[in-house]
Amino acid sequence: MFRLGSPRFVVAAIGLAASLLVVGPSIPARAADADTAPAAKKPAAVKAPAAKAGSAAPAKGPAAKPAKATARVEGADKFRVLAPGVEVTIPSDQREEETESTHDIVEILQGIPDLKWTPKTEPNTQTLRELATSTIFRRDIWCLEFTFKPVRMLWVDEPQPSGKMQRKLIWYLLYHVTNRGQHLHPQRTQDGTYEVAKVDADVRFIPTFVLESQEYKKAYLDRVIPVAIEAIRRREDPNRKLLDSVEISAQAIPVSSGGIDKPVWGVATWEDVDSKIDFFSIAIQGLTNAYQWTDRPQEFKTGDPPGKGRSLTEKTLLLNFWRPGDEFAEDQRFIRYGMPGKVDYTWVYR
Repeated sequence: MFRLGSPRFVVAAIGLAASLLVVGPSIPARAADADTAPAAKKPAAVKAPAAKAGSAAPAKGPAAKPAKATARVEGADKFRVLAPGVEVTIPSDQREEETESTHDIVEILQGIPDLKWTPKTEPNTQTLRELATSTIFRRDIWCLEFTFKPVRMLWVDEPQPSGKMQRKLIWYLLYHVTNRGQHLHPQRTQDGTYEVAKVDADVRFIPTFVLESQEYKKAYLDRVIPVAIEAIRRREDPNRKLLDSVEISAQAIPVSSGGIDKPVWGVATWEDVDSKIDFFSIAIQGLTNAYQWTDRPQEFKTGDPPGKGRSLTEKTLLLNFWRPGDEFAEDQRFIRYGMPGKVDYTWVYR
């Protein structure tokens, strides 16, 4: 993958040297212990030369920062305590402009003929044609706080359809989501205008995790691998229940209030990831209900089902990572959060 003396070889060599300085000799069986407190005598992790703060769609948002205890975590005394800086928190990103959008109702304007007429006793603005033109749609908006540990790896023996076991390298992302409440709710006032109020409510996190490599044009959807999740739980915290993407979507995420956090923990797992990948992103959908849509009116004809020619895009969190190693040294110590020349994270619609 690298030629001796090439710039990429030098970067990889520096990354390897820095990793050895940080974590010392490799101890695969107890790798997770390095993340726990009070083992804070090791030097701070070497930060990759990545761009600084992430951005939020469409403008740049606040920088992601290491998770810190701002409130008491419910049941925290039962679980492993992580050292400061091990986790990264992406704050919730909900915006008032996301609570409304303006669109023509093409199902009416294109689907019903002869709508253009001039009423004699009512203003033109009260005709069906005018009411269906530039209509304002309003909706509630919520967004969850997302905290994670950078991508890690674990070898597991996975059962195959043949009945035999196959040893596979699993890439995984350990995370937890927190519902801070303060969701945006547009409400009509007495003078007919709208204002956005903030409300608290439980929500559901129905996630999609996609690991993407732009350099190799490959994408891997998160898979539910029970044997891997159990092995990850034993490594990360034997006392904590970790939910897969199906299990976490089956329960409501409660509001954290009164100075007590109520995070829900989960893990996303991937297998058969190309070992040549150096730069990759993880696209996460389901953290917010914000979305956008566009219509192609020329595609809708009378008699067509509603929504034909319409494209929906969801607000998606993109986390960027790089792995300055090679295909023969698949080691989680080489995975860095952030990507040289790019933001660490960004919100996009896709």
